[in-house]
Amino acid sequence: MFFFQAPKSKVIARTKLTTIHFPHFFHSHLYLGLLSSFQLLLFPIDTFKVSSQEFVAQLKMSSSNTLSFSTLMLFFFFFIIFSSNFTFAQPFRCTSPRSTCKALVDYVSPNATTLSAITTLFTIKNLRTILGANNLPLSTPPTFPIAASQTIKIPFPCICTNGTGFSNHRPNYTVLPGDTLYHIAAEVFSGLVTYPQIQAVNNISDADLIEVGQTLWIPLPCSCDDVDGQKVVHYGHVVAPGSTVEGIAQQYNTSQDTLLRLNNLTGPQDLKAGAVLDVPLRACSSMVSNNSMDYPLLVPNDTYVFTATNCIRCRCDAALNWMLQCEPSQINSSCPAIRCEGAENFYLGNTTTSGCNRTTCAYAGYNQTILTTAALESTCPASGNRSSAMSLQGLGWRWSEVVIFMHMLLLCFSFLK
Repeated sequence: MFFFQAPKSKVIARTKLTTIHFPHFFHSHLYLGLLSSFQLLLFPIDTFKVSSQEFVAQLKMSSSNTLSFSTLMLFFFFFIIFSSNFTFAQPFRCTSPRSTCKALVDYVSPNATTLSAITTLFTIKNLRTILGANNLPLSTPPTFPIAASQTIKIPFPCICTNGTGFSNHRPNYTVLPGDTLYHIAAEVFSGLVTYPQIQAVNNISDADLIEVGQTLWIPLPCSCDDVDGQKVVHYGHVVAPGSTVEGIAQQYNTSQDTLLRLNNLTGPQDLKAGAVLDVPLRACSSMVSNNSMDYPLLVPNDTYVFTATNCIRCRCDAALNWMLQCEPSQINSSCPAIRCEGAENFYLGNTTTSGCNRTTCAYAGYNQTILTTAALESTCPASGNRSSAMSLQGLGWRWSEVVIFMHMLLLCFSFLK
C-alpha cells in the first residue's frame, strides 16, 4: 500500500467539490509507473496504442492541472488496483560477494530496428558476441532487421554486490533531448530496469534532473550464484503472455521448484506476463582447467562463444551429450595451429575412434598459450547400469526371503512356548 503526505503546495488535481494534494514525485513518476504496469499486465503491448506521455497529456486540461471528475475516478480505479498488486521489477539475488560472471537477458524491441543498433544500445563491443548468444550464423550482417516485439538475447558481464546482481557498469546510455528516467527504463530498455534503479546506481538526487549528454549506467538484473550445487548461466527471461512456470521449466531444462525459489514466487499463479524471470541455464561440460583465464567457461545450449583472444570458438549442443565443442575460430590469421601434445596430426576439435571409445582433442583453457587435452569418452551401450539394477533387484528379493524366514521362525518359537 502506498502512503503519501500532502505537501503545503503543488495542487495537481482539482474537482468542484474538493481540492486534492499529492507530492510532485507521485505526480510525475509513480503515476507513470502505475500506468506503465497497467499497460503491461492488463493489455497486450500491441493493442495499447497511446504512450504514457500522450495519456498524461490527455489527462492534463490546463496549466492549473485541473482534471475532470470522471478522469479522476478512472485514475483512482487504477490506483486501487495497484495499491495491493503493484510491484516493481526486482534485481536478481546474488549471494557471492564481488563475484563476476557472464549473464543473459531478453530484450523485447519496442520498435523495428537492427542488430547493430541493439549492439550499440547495450554497449556490446563486438557483433560476434550477440550472434553467439542468439545462435545466429557468423555471416549475419549488422543490418540484420529486428522486428518490433521481437526478442533478442543480450549477453553482458555481471557483478554481485550487497546480495544482488547487476550488469557490471554496462550498458551505458547517453541522455538525449526529451529523455526522462522513466522513458529510458520503461521504453528504451523495455522495462528490464526501473527508473529508481537507474537513479540509485548513478547517484542521481533528483530523478527529474538529468542532462542531455549525461552517461547513465543501466543496471540489468543478473546473478552469479550456483544453483543446486551447479554452475549455471543466469538468464533474465521476459515472460510471454500465456506462459506457465511448468512450461518455462521444461523449455529451459530446469524445475518448477527451482524457478519459484529463485524468483521468490509463492506459487505458479504469481507468474506475470512481462516479468523478468531468473532462469538458470545448464552449461555444457568442458575440460577447461581452473587456472585458465576464461574459467569457468559456461556456454548454455544453442549458443557459442569466442575465447582465447578470439582464436577459439566453443559451442554447446545438448544433442552432443552436453559436451562443449571447441575448434579454431578461423577469424584471426595470427592464431597458431592448435594440436594435442604427443600426436603430430591431432588438432583441436579432431576426433579418433577405437572400438567404442572416442578421443577428442579438447580445449583446456589458455594463459600465455592455448592449452589442449585428449579427452576420452566411452560410446559403449550402458549395459553395466542395467546389470547393476538387476543385481540390486535380486538382492532385494533375497532380503525379502530372509525377512519372511525370520518371521516364520519367530512364529514357531511362539507355538513352542
